[in-house]
Amino acid sequence: MNKTCEQVWEKCLNIIRDIVEWQPFKTWFEPIKAVQLENNVLTIQVPSQFFYEYLEEHYVGLLGKTIKRELGKEARLEYRIVVENGTPHQHPKTVNMPTQFTKHQKDSEVDFPLTIQNPVKNPFVIPGIKRVQIDSQLNHNYTFESFIEGDCNRVARRAGKTVSDKPGGTSFNPLVIYGGVGLGKTHLAQAIGNEVKRQSPNKAVLYVSAEKFINQFIDHSKNNIINDFIHFYQLIDVLIVDDIQFFARAEKSQDAFFAIFNHIHQSGKQLILTSDKPPKDLDGLQERLLSRFRWGLSADMQIPDFETRMEILEMKMRNDGLEMPKEVVKYVAYNIQSNVRELEGALISLLAQSSLNRKDIDLELAKRVLKSFVKTSSKEITIESIQKMVCEYFDVPYDKLLQKTRKREIVQARQITMYLAKSFTKNSLKTIGEHFGGRDHTTVIHSCQTVKDLMDTDNSFRDSVIELQQKVQLAAM
Repeated sequence: MNKTCEQVWEKCLNIIRDIVEWQPFKTWFEPIKAVQLENNVLTIQVPSQFFYEYLEEHYVGLLGKTIKRELGKEARLEYRIVVENGTPHQHPKTVNMPTQFTKHQKDSEVDFPLTIQNPVKNPFVIPGIKRVQIDSQLNHNYTFESFIEGDCNRVARRAGKTVSDKPGGTSFNPLVIYGGVGLGKTHLAQAIGNEVKRQSPNKAVLYVSAEKFINQFIDHSKNNIINDFIHFYQLIDVLIVDDIQFFARAEKSQDAFFAIFNHIHQSGKQLILTSDKPPKDLDGLQERLLSRFRWGLSADMQIPDFETRMEILEMKMRNDGLEMPKEVVKYVAYNIQSNVRELEGALISLLAQSSLNRKDIDLELAKRVLKSFVKTSSKEITIESIQKMVCEYFDVPYDKLLQKTRKREIVQARQITMYLAKSFTKNSLKTIGEHFGGRDHTTVIHSCQTVKDLMDTDNSFRDSVIELQQKVQLAAM
């Protein structure tokens, strides 16, 4: 009894089903149809050019062994690929292609050229403008040199540098960079891309926001050219996708990205993703995508500390050829704590006001300009509340703070408390002194100056004061 092509293929599927996991089997093998069996050559029909290439790259060995098991050592496999013809009323056209495991094929038959029907359409090309190479869509100002490293981003930056030196060749694949708005995720992701392009100009690097990816997918869906869309993205060596949390509202786009992700990852290429949350906290994304996001490294970006904010402002000033009094830079860095974007925005506003009003930048101007950036306190800060906060921080008894003792730890705690009281309350120097056992205003002035001097010379002391300043600010919110 002669076997039909359907019977042979069904037996092959039974073998493959036991080897391949359920999801890949459903994705890559269930859509295949057996269409012909002649002279030990089994012809199977696949739905697209992309489908053919994926099978040849990832499952050609399995297909070869399975078909030879059913038809013998001389068995061969050919594909019939459905080619979109753009008119829904016509039957789809097909084109036959050999497989890489066929013994008798010529080397020239192995490659499936991108131009066999129509060139793959680049979704980034503006109609009417010819572009031969893939434009990376990168901002060339985003580099590692212009990205300030601090405790808030050290792991992410160093992982990014490792990836840029060896894209696709590390365990950081994908590299997921996550954190709040304006903390530098996009800057770091694009810095990786720019560094890869610098070291390997021939690599195809592409940056795209998740929103743009979704919009492109929708456009290609309307025009029935999804295969072109997927095939374009599979050409990329380093794919950077920004704000992947937006995939949550786009189920079909997730399916396309899943196929692209698999191809890029399994081809030894690099994926870099950014998000406002770690992968485990992303809602609305398919579990199969989330599991792949967890394959590599997830590195967080936190709010920069005072020193990092100072460095960011100073670098921005150097790059723009600007000068500003040190006390103003400190004031801006201290008061703008939310994110880097707002920090740079405050600096631009300050420079604009200085230019428009033809006034030198000083602390008075900085305080006036930053009113729109600094959140007004909703709670009143009292001298007593600051005293309790400092005592708790240094583990000093409250009554000791008011006594006349020369113990160094008590003296410094008292001086810092006076300094904070002067900074955060509207009380007079005389009133502040009265809250410390009836000391006069000259003692308060001396204490405040001592704290300022020590902050300039003692890093540990400065860190303590800055931390206490932040605690007072938080208490006021």
